[in-house]
Amino acid sequence: MSIELLLALPVVLPLGGAAASLILRHHARLQRAVSIATLVAILVAALAIGYGVSADGTLVLQIASWTPQLGIVLVADRLTALMLVVSSIVTLAVLIYSSAQTVSENTERTPVAIYHPTYMVLVAGVSNAFLAGDLFNLYVSFEILLAASYVLLTLGGSASRIRAATTYVIVSLLSSIIFLAGIAAVYAAVGTVNLAELAVRLDQLPDATRMGLELTLLVAFAIKAAIFPLSAWLPDSYPTAPAPVTAVFAGLLTKVGIYAIIRLETLLFPASQLEVLLLAAAGASLVIGILGAVAQTDLKRVLSFTLVSHMGFMLFGIGVTTRLAIASTIYYVAHHITVQSTLFLVAGLIEHRTGTTNLGRLGGLAKAAPLLAVLFFLPAMNLAGIPPFSGFLGKVGLVEAGIARGNEASWILVVISVVTSLLTLYAIAKIWNRAFWQSPPSGTDIDRTGAPVPALMFGATGALVIVSVLLTVLAGPLLHYTDEAARSVLDRKPYVSAVLGEDAASHLHWRIGDDGTRVEGR
Repeated sequence: MSIELLLALPVVLPLGGAAASLILRHHARLQRAVSIATLVAILVAALAIGYGVSADGTLVLQIASWTPQLGIVLVADRLTALMLVVSSIVTLAVLIYSSAQTVSENTERTPVAIYHPTYMVLVAGVSNAFLAGDLFNLYVSFEILLAASYVLLTLGGSASRIRAATTYVIVSLLSSIIFLAGIAAVYAAVGTVNLAELAVRLDQLPDATRMGLELTLLVAFAIKAAIFPLSAWLPDSYPTAPAPVTAVFAGLLTKVGIYAIIRLETLLFPASQLEVLLLAAAGASLVIGILGAVAQTDLKRVLSFTLVSHMGFMLFGIGVTTRLAIASTIYYVAHHITVQSTLFLVAGLIEHRTGTTNLGRLGGLAKAAPLLAVLFFLPAMNLAGIPPFSGFLGKVGLVEAGIARGNEASWILVVISVVTSLLTLYAIAKIWNRAFWQSPPSGTDIDRTGAPVPALMFGATGALVIVSVLLTVLAGPLLHYTDEAARSVLDRKPYVSAVLGEDAASHLHWRIGDDGTRVEGR
């Protein structure tokens, strides 16, 4: 079998798994087994794609042998492969976690059987987004994962979930409309939506036209990535969902938006004219997000605001656009997917044991549940960027890239990044002190049910903690991998030549140098 055929598996397998799990909706154990087996197979396929990309370079699959200009094309380079592997690990761990937990508090009225098929559709949408080789297929990917997310967000049908989901749906539809309008404008300007062809043809447009197209698509992706000031929907939407749903939303869905921005700012619009705007949005996200986190008294809302804040770190790297900055951004995205998902799963464990995530009603968990304390402490310190964790390594790379860039905006972002890291540590310390260290409030029973937390929930969370630690242990080879991914992304020629051939790649007008400046010609 040609290795390129593997590119279809991360999309086809979850869709097949969705159909099978829907057929088995009245057989819960078989449904769970099929879903887990499907995600294991996707992880194996993702690892095989990663191996193929490392050995053979960018892989391309032309669906039904149609040419890239006319048909659907799936493309995987080092960046895509890493995103597929990390997302597969997280979705598998979250599904195992949810298999040991009732997804909704109201099991009698909730169609829990639809959780597995919907979850599989969400996985297919995420995978297709990473592999999409044209803008319209990327749009379809977003619609697939968003349609699934609407269902998952409202499981249980409680008033708070419906209210939060209403905001989420409205904002998502708005971003989709803007994205679709951007696709139409791009097609009107250059006559194609294939990413490789766009890389060649957009170079030939007047600067004003290019900026208008770039800004339209950037707004659409920024809404999906929860970049300030387009992030107000997130802190109210995510905390109301069940813990497994929140974990996969927080870990993955916003990163699909960041992935799209990376492609936008490197492949389609290199050496962007919007660098100052990107850095300003990054700085605002960092500051507003972390100030919101510090002010919260509920664990899930603290984590939701830190999510908004730390999207700013990734946008910082994209705005600087040097090889070191993009490499550090890719590494930081992998780190953040894992750590943020883990922390929301831990929040679910706390809620399962105590019945609340309100910090004012928690306390004494370090003594009452030492394993739970460890599962929180490691990813929390990682999120705060304490050395030698991967969060620290990613932030150091971003700060170093900002200093090397040397302009005023980059220096401002360096200072904001350091302050944000300190405030993140403060927010984490507040959680630790209130929930784990200090004594519980008088009259509070932190053992709500007296029943132990299911071992699978602990096991799935612990597995993600181990993965987050491995990002530190294996930082050397991983940073080398992300450096090569950044080189390929900034050069553009490997992507274009793999899809369209060497002749088309020779028509690229410029690439981005290692220092982030535009290099004319080849």
